[in-house]
Amino acid sequence: MRTTVGIIGAGPAGLLLARLLHRAGVDCVVLESRDRAYVEQRQRAGILEQGTVDVLRECGAAERLDREGLPHEGIELRFEGRGHRVDFPAATGGKSVTVYAQTEIVKDLVRLQLADPGGPPLLFGAEALAIEKPDSEAPVIRFRHEGRLETLSCDFVAGCDGFHGIARGAVPADRVRTFERAYPYSWLGVLADVAPSCEELIYARHRRGFALHSMRPPQVSRLYLQVPNDTEPADWSDERIWDELAARFALDDGGGWKLERGPITAKSVTPMRSFVQEPMRHGRLFLAGDAAHIVPPTGAKGLNLAVGDVVTLARALAHHHATGSAELLDGYSETCLARVWQAERFSYFMTDTLHRRPDQSPFEDRLQIAQLDRITTSRTASAELAENYVGLPLS
Repeated sequence: MRTTVGIIGAGPAGLLLARLLHRAGVDCVVLESRDRAYVEQRQRAGILEQGTVDVLRECGAAERLDREGLPHEGIELRFEGRGHRVDFPAATGGKSVTVYAQTEIVKDLVRLQLADPGGPPLLFGAEALAIEKPDSEAPVIRFRHEGRLETLSCDFVAGCDGFHGIARGAVPADRVRTFERAYPYSWLGVLADVAPSCEELIYARHRRGFALHSMRPPQVSRLYLQVPNDTEPADWSDERIWDELAARFALDDGGGWKLERGPITAKSVTPMRSFVQEPMRHGRLFLAGDAAHIVPPTGAKGLNLAVGDVVTLARALAHHHATGSAELLDGYSETCLARVWQAERFSYFMTDTLHRRPDQSPFEDRLQIAQLDRITTSRTASAELAENYVGLPLS
């Protein structure tokens, strides 16, 4: 097989890149190691920045998002038994976020790609095994598909295959720098068949640990608890989870608010970490999304950072296709990393402000509370949080 851009990974990054390239007239092929059912069921992020929503609309992939997505114009911060709302449009000139699960974005993009008779090939069950000669003008992806070893020759390779994929490892170790931080706690996440107890997300800082109330469709609640790193989901009964969530979300005056309970359908534990690999390019191999960076989920930035990467890469590849100029491709890594590090900073800030470390001192407790007081009493501090939450410009 031969194409202009070989894309490894059919998550939202790889699928959106394929969609953008197709609309720009650039040939590509998408290789995905898993089958379609697995790809469309992977539970991931659910908060879309304004810029992400705009890109999906522009490329014709937002019909269901506009119908079923839940626009949110703020979040609630809870601490010291009090609740405080951060108003996004008031602080950002009208911007907001939308709750729409990553699994649904993947379904929408897969359907669009497979329904287009002239669209780029999307091969499920195609396991990428190696990227050869990535620093040449003719890189090659070797992969296994339907029991056969295959070769995809291309002009460029887009590594959208996540932290554990082969693309990140195809960059020679002596050509990269990595930056990382592991946090001394994890998130226990649950899906529950019960309507959310709130209209907007609740971020709670409590002496017992952090808690987050999110949602998926209108009838499903997505909730998280800060837990020790060695936690097993089976260690937490449904009753224990609901009791702990109720304690961490509790308001001193009640506030007319009650946590609704229902059947828990899924439990999982997510370690918290920050990671960046620089540069995000090696020759004609370009890394995007989790292949290049990871953020703790507190800032809702992972999926949105991947979108920023592929929008930047698609523009650069389309510019090269139209003009022959490599100027935008040469600036890809620097352009993306400027935004990546701002998202890393914000995600670290949200994580460090709302979680208690196991060895945290009373002095550090008071600093966290002072920081949250500052956000909820200062228009400037509130605007800083809102501007970062709804998303920095994609370009």
